[in-house]
Amino acid sequence: MRHHRTITPTVLYFGTPVAVVSTVNADGTTNLAPISSYWALDDLLVLGLGATGHTVANLRARPDLVINLPDDSQWREIEMLGRTTGASPVPADKPANVTHVRDKFDAVGWQPIASTTGAAARVSELPVHIEARATHIHDEHGGLAVVHARSTAVHVDDPLAVADTSHIDPSRWRPLIYSFRHYYGLGERRGIAQRAEVQR
Repeated sequence: MRHHRTITPTVLYFGTPVAVVSTVNADGTTNLAPISSYWALDDLLVLGLGATGHTVANLRARPDLVINLPDDSQWREIEMLGRTTGASPVPADKPANVTHVRDKFDAVGWQPIASTTGAAARVSELPVHIEARATHIHDEHGGLAVVHARSTAVHVDDPLAVADTSHIDPSRWRPLIYSFRHYYGLGERRGIAQRAEVQR
């Protein structure tokens, strides 16, 4: 029998993939923001964000977005991006080392490419792009916002796709995982779910 004790962690990041969210600024350019709280159910995407951030402000006005997924080699760029904000002045609740950056693509050394279904640009260097449109923003206590969005298109780096299908090869996909503010990759596969579409 396991022995459990009661704790009070400051975050509940037990391990989720990192994403970079593209949204549309008022001047039509694209803002980028790293996030670690999102999940999907069919084509429904749910994102957890800070309610005072530039990403939520953009989504309230312009609902197009892209969820760009990095692989496990790209954590340094994610850290660089996390020290920037598109908001000017910098919101008071941001850490002291966060600075306003207008062109985040340039700041990180990435290139924008056009989306096929919306106005937010995709990140060329990241291997997965999920284009979407926000459908609802729910404000929570504590300065949090929950964004619901529906996927409109998915693009993947060609080596990740199973030939002649719309399936991702899980043996090739190496997401960057955020666990208690540490970055990890995937370990060895432990098994295959009965419902998995790719059984190899």
